[in-house]
Amino acid sequence: MTPDLAALLGAHGLSTWQLLQLWGHFMLLSLLAVGGAISTAPDMQRYLVNQQGWLSDTQFSASIAIAQAAPGPNILFVALLGWNIAGLPGLLATMSGILLPSSVLALVASRYAQRHADSRAVQAFTAGLTPITLGLLVATGWLLTAPVRQQWPALALVALTVLVAWRTRVSPVVLIALGAVVGALLLA
Repeated sequence: MTPDLAALLGAHGLSTWQLLQLWGHFMLLSLLAVGGAISTAPDMQRYLVNQQGWLSDTQFSASIAIAQAAPGPNILFVALLGWNIAGLPGLLATMSGILLPSSVLALVASRYAQRHADSRAVQAFTAGLTPITLGLLVATGWLLTAPVRQQWPALALVALTVLVAWRTRVSPVVLIALGAVVGALLLA
């Protein structure tokens, strides 16, 4: 059996128990992913890189960058992380873990919110999620800028990108592409 086929079929070095732990961790993260799965990237990095050692910092950041640049839903980075950890079994563990609990919770909560839209509690809960979501997204941004925080041109580029995204309707894809061009020019 070729090494690529062996990895695809599950010869990846993780035990069934480790795959269950990976799945369980992503199930927990699913319930914390207010604002999308990317908002839990700091904890994913802590668990996968620092605690388990299944990925390096470079592999983790590259997985997010590649998935965000690819067409499709933003959650593709979770699939890529799982794939890089354990091939197809890792992909299935991370994706089912991140999708199942939040999907069930969203279904139940949306049905409840529709029935009780005028409730003061529902309105307060909705308003309270905004600062939580913003805080999680800032933490994710802080994590992803770690490799370039000491370089003022990179920080200026990040600040400019945030400003343009905030004040205009320019597509994030355009900003990512421009950031890649500027980054390549600064490294050349």
